[in-house]
Amino acid sequence: MAESFQERLERVQAQIAAASERAGRDPSGVTLVAVSKTHPPEAVREAAEAGLRVFGESRVQEAQAKIPQCPGHLSWHLVGHLQRNKAGLAASLFDLVHSVDSLRLLEALDRAAAEAGKTLPVLIEVNVSGERSKFGVAPEEVPALLQAANSLARVEVRGLMTMPPFTEDPEGARPFFRELRERRDAWCTELGIPLNELSMGMTHDLEIAVEEGATLVRVGTALFGERTAA
Repeated sequence: MAESFQERLERVQAQIAAASERAGRDPSGVTLVAVSKTHPPEAVREAAEAGLRVFGESRVQEAQAKIPQCPGHLSWHLVGHLQRNKAGLAASLFDLVHSVDSLRLLEALDRAAAEAGKTLPVLIEVNVSGERSKFGVAPEEVPALLQAANSLARVEVRGLMTMPPFTEDPEGARPFFRELRERRDAWCTELGIPLNELSMGMTHDLEIAVEEGATLVRVGTALFGERTAA
């Protein structure tokens, strides 16, 4: 018999709770972002009926088509790479952008948020691993970007995001998650900027991420199954 969405959700919630307990954290400090990219509005509605409220999409145009077909009380996060020419649409659709990786994108989002009449929370994506295949700001460039963000009126940097290199053993992600947390702590002290959110961890390594301080985990496959399209 096929596993129900509720059963899959409860398993993920149990993982978050267990990892939080090991780290001496309150599991309520971890937000589960249900990554619904490539899955239809019906899957989002089922997840919402099970109690989920925060959903992640990777492509702006897919989200533009999907969000109007979903319950209106949900919160939508952009978790994929954002091209600057789609900043206007992203600012109008999303409640949090996880993937800001340049000053020019930050400035474009600031202008777009002003046009949308809102303040847009964002995260800075940090390429902790240094992999050329990954998006993100090099760690040494982050302080200048954070200081530049302070002069912008309509974007609010809430924290940081990273994606570690994939390893079969989830433990392989730990050094990268730990480095982001430690750098975050140092930047908060040095710059006097609160960076409360750490978007780290996906289906494969979410427990390691929670143990290392993640406040947002981006989980798709464990909730919705394998993606239905590329």
